[in-house]
Amino acid sequence: MSGVHWKATREPHPARDAAMASMDAVARGAKDEWLALFASDAVVEDPVGPSVFDPDGKGHHGREGISAFWETAIAQAERIEFHIDDSFACGSEVANTGKITTHLPDGSAMDAEGVFSYRVDDEGRIQALRAFWEFDRAVATLH
Repeated sequence: MSGVHWKATREPHPARDAAMASMDAVARGAKDEWLALFASDAVVEDPVGPSVFDPDGKGHHGREGISAFWETAIAQAERIEFHIDDSFACGSEVANTGKITTHLPDGSAMDAEGVFSYRVDDEGRIQALRAFWEFDRAVATLH
Protein backbone atom coordinates (compact mmCIF):
# COMPACT_ATOMS: atom_id res chain seq x y z
CA MET A 1 0.00 0.00 0.00
CA SER A 2 1.69 3.13 -1.22
CA GLY A 3 1.54 5.91 1.36
CA VAL A 4 0.23 3.63 4.11
CA HIS A 5 2.76 2.65 6.76
CA TRP A 6 1.06 -0.07 8.79
CA LYS A 7 2.81 -1.32 11.96
CA ALA A 8 -0.38 -2.77 13.48
CA THR A 9 -1.77 -6.26 13.20
CA ARG A 10 -3.05 -7.23 9.77
CA GLU A 11 -5.38 -9.88 11.20
CA PRO A 12 -8.31 -10.00 8.76
CA HIS A 13 -11.47 -8.23 9.92
CA PRO A 14 -14.11 -6.57 7.71
CA ALA A 15 -13.72 -3.15 9.31
CA ARG A 16 -9.91 -3.32 9.34
CA ASP A 17 -9.92 -4.42 5.70
CA ALA A 18 -12.20 -1.49 4.78
CA ALA A 19 -10.00 0.94 6.74
CA MET A 20 -6.87 -0.28 4.96
CA ALA A 21 -8.60 -0.02 1.57
CA SER A 22 -9.80 3.50 2.44
CA MET A 23 -6.34 4.69 3.43
CA ASP A 24 -4.79 3.12 0.36
CA ALA A 25 -7.29 4.83 -1.97
CA VAL A 26 -6.72 8.22 -0.29
CA ALA A 27 -2.93 7.82 -0.43
CA ARG A 28 -3.16 7.08 -4.17
CA GLY A 29 -5.65 9.90 -4.83
CA ALA A 30 -8.25 7.40 -6.08
CA LYS A 31 -11.44 9.34 -5.30
CA ASP A 32 -13.93 7.11 -7.15
CA GLU A 33 -12.42 3.97 -5.64
CA TRP A 34 -12.60 5.57 -2.19
CA LEU A 35 -16.23 6.63 -2.61
CA ALA A 36 -17.18 3.11 -3.72
CA LEU A 37 -16.06 1.79 -0.30
CA PHE A 38 -18.91 3.65 1.44
CA ALA A 39 -22.50 2.58 2.02
CA SER A 40 -25.00 4.93 0.37
CA ASP A 41 -26.06 6.32 3.78
CA ALA A 42 -22.54 6.59 5.24
CA VAL A 43 -21.22 9.49 7.28
CA VAL A 44 -17.68 10.86 7.53
CA GLU A 45 -16.67 12.92 10.57
CA ASP A 46 -13.07 14.04 10.03
CA PRO A 47 -12.44 15.40 12.55
CA VAL A 48 -15.40 14.64 14.85
CA GLY A 49 -17.28 17.82 15.77
CA PRO A 50 -17.13 21.34 14.33
CA SER A 51 -14.07 22.09 12.20
CA VAL A 52 -12.95 24.09 9.17
CA PHE A 53 -14.16 21.13 7.07
CA ASP A 54 -17.53 20.85 8.85
CA PRO A 55 -18.53 24.08 10.67
CA ASP A 56 -21.77 22.55 12.03
CA GLY A 57 -20.00 19.40 13.23
CA LYS A 58 -22.71 17.12 11.83
CA GLY A 59 -20.52 15.13 9.45
CA HIS A 60 -20.63 14.60 5.71
CA HIS A 61 -23.57 12.37 4.76
CA GLY A 62 -24.05 10.06 1.80
CA ARG A 63 -21.75 9.73 -1.16
CA GLU A 64 -22.54 13.26 -2.35
CA GLY A 65 -21.55 14.78 0.99
CA ILE A 66 -18.51 12.54 1.26
CA SER A 67 -17.48 13.51 -2.28
CA ALA A 68 -17.71 17.19 -1.29
CA PHE A 69 -15.52 16.43 1.76
CA TRP A 70 -12.92 14.90 -0.58
CA GLU A 71 -12.83 18.10 -2.63
CA THR A 72 -12.62 20.34 0.44
CA ALA A 73 -10.09 18.38 2.51
CA ILE A 74 -8.34 15.63 0.58
CA ALA A 75 -7.99 17.09 -2.91
CA GLN A 76 -6.22 20.16 -1.52
CA ALA A 77 -3.24 18.04 -0.43
CA GLU A 78 -0.26 17.23 -2.60
CA ARG A 79 -0.30 13.79 -0.98
CA ILE A 80 -1.43 12.12 2.24
CA GLU A 81 0.43 9.44 4.19
CA PHE A 82 -0.93 7.23 6.94
CA HIS A 83 1.22 5.93 9.81
CA ILE A 84 -0.81 3.38 11.77
CA ASP A 85 0.75 2.10 14.99
CA ASP A 86 -2.07 -0.07 16.35
CA SER A 87 -5.49 -1.39 15.37
CA PHE A 88 -8.33 -2.69 17.54
CA ALA A 89 -11.21 -4.56 15.87
CA CYS A 90 -14.44 -5.23 17.77
CA GLY A 91 -17.85 -6.18 16.39
CA SER A 92 -18.35 -4.35 13.10
CA GLU A 93 -15.80 -1.63 13.92
CA VAL A 94 -12.10 -0.94 14.09
CA ALA A 95 -10.19 1.86 15.83
CA ASN A 96 -6.71 2.63 14.54
CA THR A 97 -4.16 4.81 16.30
CA GLY A 98 -1.42 6.75 14.60
CA LYS A 99 -0.95 9.87 12.53
CA ILE A 100 -1.86 11.21 9.14
CA THR A 101 0.70 13.39 7.40
CA THR A 102 -0.75 15.84 4.90
CA HIS A 103 1.78 17.18 2.39
CA LEU A 104 0.66 20.56 1.07
CA PRO A 105 1.36 22.03 -2.39
CA ASP A 106 3.74 24.65 -0.92
CA GLY A 107 6.07 21.90 0.32
CA SER A 108 5.01 22.05 3.96
CA ALA A 109 3.47 19.15 5.86
CA MET A 110 1.15 18.75 8.83
CA ASP A 111 0.75 15.75 11.18
CA ALA A 112 -2.61 14.85 12.72
CA GLU A 113 -2.17 12.31 15.51
CA GLY A 114 -5.32 10.56 16.60
CA VAL A 115 -7.74 7.68 16.64
CA PHE A 116 -9.42 6.77 13.37
CA SER A 117 -12.48 4.52 13.53
CA TYR A 118 -14.45 2.73 10.83
CA ARG A 119 -17.80 0.90 11.13
CA VAL A 120 -18.92 -1.38 8.31
CA ASP A 121 -22.23 -2.93 7.28
CA ASP A 122 -22.86 -6.62 6.55
CA GLU A 123 -21.38 -6.22 3.04
CA GLY A 124 -18.18 -4.65 4.39
CA ARG A 125 -19.05 -1.14 3.15
CA ILE A 126 -18.08 1.74 5.41
CA GLN A 127 -21.08 3.13 7.31
CA ALA A 128 -19.10 5.55 9.46
CA LEU A 129 -15.59 6.95 9.37
CA ARG A 130 -14.80 8.99 12.49
CA ALA A 131 -11.44 10.67 12.98
CA PHE A 132 -10.54 11.95 16.44
CA TRP A 133 -7.77 14.54 16.05
CA GLU A 134 -7.32 18.15 17.13
CA PHE A 135 -6.99 20.75 14.39
CA ASP A 136 -4.91 23.23 16.44
CA ARG A 137 -2.48 20.50 17.49
CA ALA A 138 -2.10 19.43 13.86
CA VAL A 139 -1.52 23.00 12.66
CA ALA A 140 1.17 23.38 15.34
CA THR A 141 3.15 20.61 13.61
CA LEU A 142 3.42 22.45 10.27
CA HIS A 143 6.92 21.87 8.96
